Amino acid sequence: MAGIDRMKTRIVWMIDSLGHGGAERLTLAILERLDRERFDLRVCALQERAGNPMAGEIERAGIPVDLLNIPNLRHPANLIKILRYLRQHQPALLHLQLEFSVILGSFAARLVGIPAVATLHTLDNPQERRAYWRYRLSLYALKHWCNVSIGVSESTRQHHLRDGKMSPHKIITLYNGIELSTFAERSPTFCQEKRRALGLRPEAVVAVTVAVLREPKGIQYMLQAMSQLREQYPNFQYLVVGDGEYGPTLRAQANSLHLGQSVIFAGQRKDIPEILSVCDFFVLPTLTEALPTVLMEAMAARKAIIASNVGGVPEMVEDGVNGRLLPPADVSALTAACSEMIQNPTQRERWGQTGRRICEEKFDIARQIQALETLYFSLIGSTQP
Repeated sequence: MAGIDRMKTRIVWMIDSLGHGGAERLTLAILERLDRERFDLRVCALQERAGNPMAGEIERAGIPVDLLNIPNLRHPANLIKILRYLRQHQPALLHLQLEFSVILGSFAARLVGIPAVATLHTLDNPQERRAYWRYRLSLYALKHWCNVSIGVSESTRQHHLRDGKMSPHKIITLYNGIELSTFAERSPTFCQEKRRALGLRPEAVVAVTVAVLREPKGIQYMLQAMSQLREQYPNFQYLVVGDGEYGPTLRAQANSLHLGQSVIFAGQRKDIPEILSVCDFFVLPTLTEALPTVLMEAMAARKAIIASNVGGVPEMVEDGVNGRLLPPADVSALTAACSEMIQNPTQRERWGQTGRRICEEKFDIARQIQALETLYFSLIGSTQP
């Protein structure tokens, strides 16, 4: 048997893989802050993806990571591997992230007799046949094998209640949170130097998007808007931070539109708080989103927001209060909203300060951790000290 500290409650977080997505970053943020005096924590990743870059960061936080290296998550024999893992490590509770972990992990937890919690990060409505049936199976698992599911936004909760025909008491809303102190205001000297390092002009008005570069993030629509905005506002620049399979397509689009240095692709970065501090407003032209962490970060950094009115975004951004909510895939609306931001620096500042207050009230990670620990003990049957 693995060495088990019976003075602590062992929790295993199971996730499909440990790439650079939002669920993976959330896993690290929460695990770093759960009470190590009460919890013995482990992470189990089912599959290798892009080298599992987040595995190293989690291990550096002092949390063991187990990589099962399952080559084909659809094979039924994988259940045996997961059962062996659970019997070896004997967790008191299994916390599941993403679809395959929900399907396989919740069934395995039921077989070994431990409670399972699932966090719902997405608003899926897949049309492709294989993805559709995987989604339906995950809904079945949530309904029949998980003790509680956590929607990261109320829209996520309602989506799964409707699609999965789940009992309302089995799915709760618990907003993700961030460490607000990370997003401090920077000195003018720091901002000038950071801008220079990023290829941004000192006097430019800068919009920024931070995202994994996938087609549903909608950055292609912002590039179309930039083809109009750069003519009207030569001193306007757009910074794109992130990488992904859609990156080459976006770069090719920017080249075909002759956007030049009005658009900067910065690639994958770890210095997001510093980057946000030197930009003027944040744009998220996404087509679907449950509760984007990047919007919390932008709000914490006191940035006014332009975002699509989809999913959980309206739970974060109120039109005319801390930003603008737009129809998705609407280039004209994006162009108009950016023009408004460029022309109204005082309004940008006011909206940014309001966004920070909203973030402090709703998206402080300390509040999320307290609620999650309370949930764990209620399911395990323990009482809090």
